[in-house]
Parts: sequence; C-alpha cells; structure tokens
Amino acid sequence: MSKKVVLACTECLSRNYTTNKNIAASERLEARKFCKRCGKHTIHRETK
Repeated sequence: MSKKVVLACTECLSRNYTTNKNIAASERLEARKFCKRCGKHTIHRETK
C-alpha cells in the first residue's frame, strides 16, 4: 500500500511534485529534482 506525498524544494520551499510513498517507510522521502522556480536541480523533501 502507498500514500500520496508532496515534495517541496529545500531552497525556495516551492511545492513542485507529488508522488507515492510506501506506508511502511518511516523516514522522509528525498529526491533531487528540477525546480522550475529556481531554474536548477535541487533537493526536494517530503512535506507534512
């Protein structure tokens, strides 16, 4: 089973992406994605 999570840019805090996450995973999801607002690849973290 999975739940939908939102990923936010760590630099500008823009919420750019949504993805699915396994419910059993306890830590926050992190991914290196392109931020349209910053114009570069940055780390995006799961928000609450």
